[in-house]
Amino acid sequence: MFQSILSFLDGGLTGFSAWQIVVYTLAVTHVTIAGVTIYLHRCQAHRALDLHPIVSHFFRFWLWLTTGMVTREWAAIHRKHHAKCETEEDPHSPQTRGLKKVLLEGSELYREESRNLETLQKYGHGTPDDWIERNLYTRFSFAGIYLTLALDVALFGAIGISVFAVQMLWIPIFAAGVINGLGHWWGYRSWDSPDASTNISPWGILIGGEELHNNHHAFASSAKLSSKWYEFDIGWMYIRILSIFGLATVRRVAPTPKFVAVRPGVDLETLQAVIHHRYDLMATYASSVRRACVEEARRLNALRHPEVGLVTGARGWLPVDAAKWSAEQRARLGQIFAASDRLKKLVEMRTELAAVWERSTLSREQLVAHLQQWCARAEASGVRALQDLALRMRSYAAT
Repeated sequence: MFQSILSFLDGGLTGFSAWQIVVYTLAVTHVTIAGVTIYLHRCQAHRALDLHPIVSHFFRFWLWLTTGMVTREWAAIHRKHHAKCETEEDPHSPQTRGLKKVLLEGSELYREESRNLETLQKYGHGTPDDWIERNLYTRFSFAGIYLTLALDVALFGAIGISVFAVQMLWIPIFAAGVINGLGHWWGYRSWDSPDASTNISPWGILIGGEELHNNHHAFASSAKLSSKWYEFDIGWMYIRILSIFGLATVRRVAPTPKFVAVRPGVDLETLQAVIHHRYDLMATYASSVRRACVEEARRLNALRHPEVGLVTGARGWLPVDAAKWSAEQRARLGQIFAASDRLKKLVEMRTELAAVWERSTLSREQLVAHLQQWCARAEASGVRALQDLALRMRSYAAT
């Protein structure tokens, strides 16, 4: 009997080899990541898609087993993160709490906010509230974790404890730590969203597509997180597969710029189109500023101008929203603008353009007039980039 116990602890019911156990562990943790990004994030928190009840309940059950997270709590905390992003009220912003805090204690920040009843009441609406949610998944949220521990030990013996440990650490490290931490600290930005979100990697595989975090903050209600041709969102691939079999219905994706014949002037339809495509417009604007920095640096270099170095260096930060400039960068503006009237016009008029969607107190008529004046000045500026931008705005399709 003692020998049987030792044999069981050594290999469990499966008798899997080390490599088979590694493959199993990677597979089950990937299903957990898929549950978080498809069910909790895109479906529940943002309503970007609807899932068939079978798929929805599978993910609810799986996440109860592997994370102990409650749907209402997760959705409420994430919605609050978007509503209060990068402020003191943001539950897990590294900009206010520090990168180390979010990376190493992300799950603790989640648990702390989950005890905030005001957050749950204000942001937790529309999440499951049926009998099994109330009496099992919420009431005994950690029971599934104990069941998973017992199952891992039964399947793999003593090594099952290590499998269980990896399963329990996967979400706290990669979702609560890496995405909430590095996803607001380090990476590249495709869109100038009003926060510090970044894309950690253009290939969203390890964390189910959540690596494309800046894309998500720019288009929060989109079921698809990739936006550039070179980006890959494995979560979106799974959603498309589910859609083929009638198990998912996509409600919204990020708008793809569409164009119509150039309007003769700026009207209400133009205003609506510009606001709708503002992220694409500002990304195009940033490219124009970046290109202008390169061209102006060449011109100044040919003239042996003393500020050529400043203009060359500005290529890295001048295209970014002015609110994100450092004090040192702001101090250089006077010299850069004195050296290049073209860059001065581009930067100053970008700030004025952003006011179109930031001035919520103005009437539609006033905003149309503001945009009309901007386009007129751009076309008369003599700066080709501004003229092209005015033309682009008058050719955006409204929807």
